[in-house]
Amino acid sequence: MERPVFPKRAVITGGMPYGNKTLHFGHVGGMFVHADVFARFLRDRIGKDNVVFVSGTDCYGSPIAEGYRKKVESEGYEGMIEDYVMENHNNQLKTLNDYKISLDLFGASGLGDTKEVHQEETDEFIRTLYKNGWLEKLVTKQFYDPKYHCFLNGRQVVGKCPIENCQSEKGYADECDLGHQYMPEELIDPKSTLSGETPEMRDVTNWYFKLTEFNDLLKEYVDDIKTKKNVRRIVAETMEESLGAPVIYIQEKFLDHYKAIEKDLPDHENSDLENIKGSFTVTFDKLEKREKACPILSNAGIRYRTGKTLVPLRLTGNIEWGVKAPKLEDEEDLTVWVWPESLWAPISFTKAYFKRKGMSDDEWKKYWCDKDATVYQFIGQDNIYFYGVAQMPLWMAQQGKENLTIHPENGQLQLTTLVANHHILFLDKKASSSGEIKPPMAADLLNYYTAEQLRAHFLSLALGNKSVSFMPQPLNPEANLNEPDPVLSQGNLFTNVLNRMVRGCFYSTQKYFNGVLPYGEVTPEFKQQAERTILNYENHMYRFELHQIINDLDSYIRNASKFWSKNSTNEENIRQTLIDAFYMVRVATVLSHPVVPDGAEKTCDYLGIDRDKFFNWDNIFKDLYELVEDKENHQLKELKEKEDFYYKHPSQFK
Repeated sequence: MERPVFPKRAVITGGMPYGNKTLHFGHVGGMFVHADVFARFLRDRIGKDNVVFVSGTDCYGSPIAEGYRKKVESEGYEGMIEDYVMENHNNQLKTLNDYKISLDLFGASGLGDTKEVHQEETDEFIRTLYKNGWLEKLVTKQFYDPKYHCFLNGRQVVGKCPIENCQSEKGYADECDLGHQYMPEELIDPKSTLSGETPEMRDVTNWYFKLTEFNDLLKEYVDDIKTKKNVRRIVAETMEESLGAPVIYIQEKFLDHYKAIEKDLPDHENSDLENIKGSFTVTFDKLEKREKACPILSNAGIRYRTGKTLVPLRLTGNIEWGVKAPKLEDEEDLTVWVWPESLWAPISFTKAYFKRKGMSDDEWKKYWCDKDATVYQFIGQDNIYFYGVAQMPLWMAQQGKENLTIHPENGQLQLTTLVANHHILFLDKKASSSGEIKPPMAADLLNYYTAEQLRAHFLSLALGNKSVSFMPQPLNPEANLNEPDPVLSQGNLFTNVLNRMVRGCFYSTQKYFNGVLPYGEVTPEFKQQAERTILNYENHMYRFELHQIINDLDSYIRNASKFWSKNSTNEENIRQTLIDAFYMVRVATVLSHPVVPDGAEKTCDYLGIDRDKFFNWDNIFKDLYELVEDKENHQLKELKEKEDFYYKHPSQFK
């Protein structure tokens, strides 16, 4: 089997949680665990000094401002908004630590030193876009509540999403909760969350990124990633949906109304009006023409829906709680819209990480701008629009108009590799902090399971393929308590099967060889089995088929356990049995390390081998004796009676 090629250096990022909440199970089980497993694997595979794993709290934006306002009004909260965000940030960090998420830096876009670095990066990033000619100042409509005498931020207005086939009832100012983008005036039946009344539309001026000019390049990019083994199909499919022509869908019952004003509309084409099935389409060659058509249709009493297409990406706004926007011309006191600045926040966090280490200001470029390096961004499917459709052009636009390409030169900001997961459901339903079905908090799950049991289970759900439900027995009122808890199936592989085998090997060595590792040649058959497993595992990691590595481990560990159970009682051949069994334990432990790090590292420590040698993939095909100084007299650490390597949660003992 051909071995995959990994980069010399890598950055792994995890999607940033908002600073108005603690982490629910979806944040951890739907994304952070997957990012952490890959980061841990890469540290073993290419060297820990070549991997940077960063994320942080998304501090700014209307969700945080609105959450803070409600907490002050309903709970009498007396702290400043920074205090509110800091409390949530600290809670998020604690939860991530409890789940063994091994971030090199978990920053905060609006707090501490990472705030300062992020402000500098934002200023530089936007000024480069302006210098390269990719920004335009547009006058657009913004919702205004005349009762409260204020403009409404993104979350202070709620209506129905105007995008065709979207059923979301939570459309905000210019995006819905499913990630669809539209112009504010398109929102259906908007209501102010402050007064409950229909807000007015008033003119505002903001800077926009010319995203619509990247349609052809994005199509080229999508065609390119379709050929790559390590890009999930959902990424290309979701991006492709946003690259259609500007379209309006009109119900058949408004056909006569349409014909009456057809000539008043900008140049367009329509679908077959003689054979309409429910609705017909009106297609424009430019977004500007579609936007001019919308008020004409509305004034004629025609109800319509718009189709997905590229729209200018708003960069600035007037919300007070935000990163300060650079003053480019005559505008005053603008802040940056949270979504764009959160895209380059991982760059800010990488810079802050190296700054904390006292390294040069340009060190980050070795990871973000070098062709020998790759940035892997783990996200949920709802965020593909921003990280794919919006981010890739923003990165390309740093090159200047004359150098536009999906394959930047060495030294320029490289395009990232997106790893998008489908939704993780809860008890077969989509759960959301703002929805009817509330998700369990990640911290609360640790009252029933260990972090390593949950890590193994979350990987097994195959979220790269489809949306899957999380069904924890203690939280499922319909669960049959006489049946096994489905969450424990993968964890049992470690707490039962591997744990029992590792303990048996140590106890037998103590019994027959006074704790000295038996020395000798590993049976070739077992080396061949291990090599096949290692190559399968490595290829699955490269393709982010993380559920398959659980399958690889399951098959290998159970076969090793069967060998041990069958041969461990044969005292005449116990030396060779232990030689082969310890070799299997080594392979299983190295491959398990990204998934269940504590148990794997404890095993390594009891074997008495340096962790850097043991887990380093430069040594992956070596046996234990090549990693110790005295092959024939290597002493293992004594294992006490009933000592475990992989632990069950106390609640699971009856």
